[in-house]
Amino acid sequence: MELLAQAKERVPSIPVLVNMVSKRVRQLNAGYGPYVKPNDPDEERLDIALREIVEGKVIAEIDFEAPATERDS
Repeated sequence: MELLAQAKERVPSIPVLVNMVSKRVRQLNAGYGPYVKPNDPDEERLDIALREIVEGKVIAEIDFEAPATERDS
């Protein structure tokens, strides 16, 4: 829970944080290397992704000038 709280401090938008974590976990599951050294060989990929965000190794670039897109109904 501490990692999640620290990540929320860095990325206060919950939807953005969820998207960042899920994308990074998918990348780690696909064989991408971690940007931080795992604490142990069995460390959960979720924890690795959260630590990467907390340490500023993974960031989100948001273009606030881009027009919003409408979803198909």
